[in-house]
Amino acid sequence: MQKSNRPFRQRAGSVLTAAALTLIVGSAQATDWDMPTPYGDSNFHTVNIRQFADDVREATDGELNITVHSSGSLIKHPEIKNSVRRGLVPIGELIMSRLANEDPLFEVDSVPYLASDYDEAWKLWQASKDILSKRLEGQRLKLLFSVPWPPQGIYTQFEVKTGEELKGVKMRAYNKSSEKLAELLGAIPTQVEVPDIPTAFGTGRVDAMITSPSTGANTRAWDYLTNFNHAQLWLPKNMVVVNAKAFANLSEEEQKAVEDAAKVAEKRGWEASKAETETKIKIMQDNGIEVSEPSPELVKRLQKIGKTMTQEWLDRAGEDGQALLDAYHKQ
Repeated sequence: MQKSNRPFRQRAGSVLTAAALTLIVGSAQATDWDMPTPYGDSNFHTVNIRQFADDVREATDGELNITVHSSGSLIKHPEIKNSVRRGLVPIGELIMSRLANEDPLFEVDSVPYLASDYDEAWKLWQASKDILSKRLEGQRLKLLFSVPWPPQGIYTQFEVKTGEELKGVKMRAYNKSSEKLAELLGAIPTQVEVPDIPTAFGTGRVDAMITSPSTGANTRAWDYLTNFNHAQLWLPKNMVVVNAKAFANLSEEEQKAVEDAAKVAEKRGWEASKAETETKIKIMQDNGIEVSEPSPELVKRLQKIGKTMTQEWLDRAGEDGQALLDAYHKQ
């Protein structure tokens, strides 16, 4: 009598079904994060963040995939922080001083001549990151890492010798400090995001700007400006923040992978910023931009403005601001 192979088929079917379910469950365990960033793909911040995402993906064997959306293509810069806080996206990058209107402590890296080189900027970051992290925790955000821009300088269509030349000039600003500095120089500040800079100059919205050598080269400043004064006013920082709930939902292994990748990204980003300064200044010179150092008269004027802005910042920041500065000066 021929034996029935029905039990075998049933067992085989059960094995195949179990295997399929395993694949489905395994796929469901993978986590996909969308990450908005404000700057273009060639920007060193974006390059660093893409490497951060790759490091996380590799460390988690693809269980956590971070997709970077550059140039404000997913969420515009002014909305990134609140979008992460509300959980619309789990992670994002923004310039720290954008939060100055809600808390002056986030503006500390944009006070003129408080920290105007990389060593000073690093000491200021060490003195400020714990209190800034706590401020963010109160908004259901976790600070992962921060990377500075190259020192800020002054871009114009004429040589700046004393600062008097800037009176009445429409100047691009990007945060509260650059607005205030423009005002104290007698210029007219106008908020313009990085992707809109060439258009703003082309349409006459602005005639000058305060920004880094990186932004100047990336936006082809030589097409609409002639001079760059390497004033080294301050080194503003970008920061990467993650929604606290989204981070808590990760496994312990995934959390460690994110934090480890963040530490590496911060170190890599600071080194990239240093290299970026020299590289982008040379690119601008090669394309006809006249690069100059500030004259003694201009330095004196900017330092006076810096003292005024430091005191105004302390008046807004209160005891926490004074404690932060005390910690900075003790290093």
